[in-house]
Amino acid sequence: MSTVTPATGNDSAYAQYAFPTASNGKTDSMGQADFLRLMTEQMKNQDPLNPLKGNEFLGQLAQFSTVQGIENMQQAMNAMASVMENDQSLRAANLVGRDALVEVDKVSLAEGAGANGEIVATHAGPVQLEVVGAGGQVVRRISVEAAGAGPVQFAWDGKDSDGNTLPAGTYTFRASSGSGDASEALGVRMAARIDSVSIEPTGLVLNLAGLGSIPLSSVRRIG
Repeated sequence: MSTVTPATGNDSAYAQYAFPTASNGKTDSMGQADFLRLMTEQMKNQDPLNPLKGNEFLGQLAQFSTVQGIENMQQAMNAMASVMENDQSLRAANLVGRDALVEVDKVSLAEGAGANGEIVATHAGPVQLEVVGAGGQVVRRISVEAAGAGPVQFAWDGKDSDGNTLPAGTYTFRASSGSGDASEALGVRMAARIDSVSIEPTGLVLNLAGLGSIPLSSVRRIG
């Protein structure tokens, strides 16, 4: 038999009550019925010289209610987490095979494979795009016209300035507008196919062709 000791006064009122223990020797958790029975016996057997005050009684009830509320909240949170995980799985299945636009400037390409994406222009006018090989040499320059501030589409066919097919490797894309001291570097977004999606503790991670693993938060658009 294990005795439950109260947190407030009237210790003698509690000393005679005990709750059954489980066969493994551990005390069963006190439920709502047990709590109410204990409170009733406490009131019946309280010390006449030191009766339980109303505010103490209400305080004990409030403590029990708070514990029950926390348990219910935990159950609700667990159910919500399960629903969110299932929702992520459905979203992941729908993304495979589509194209994603990501803010990166490097991409690994197969021999002769091209690339496309967009440049983030800051104003209207010509925009220059340079394709740089693994050795740091510029293999192709492309010029596009921006109608104003915002994204400007571009496409590269995987060939150098002389029309030769380039080998497989990692290529860097640099964009700028203006010239000389007025030259301004611009952001580049590359488009890639979503080969698969991983569900990580931090969220969805897209595995993109030529770009590797990219968190969903870094994706600017999915086509």
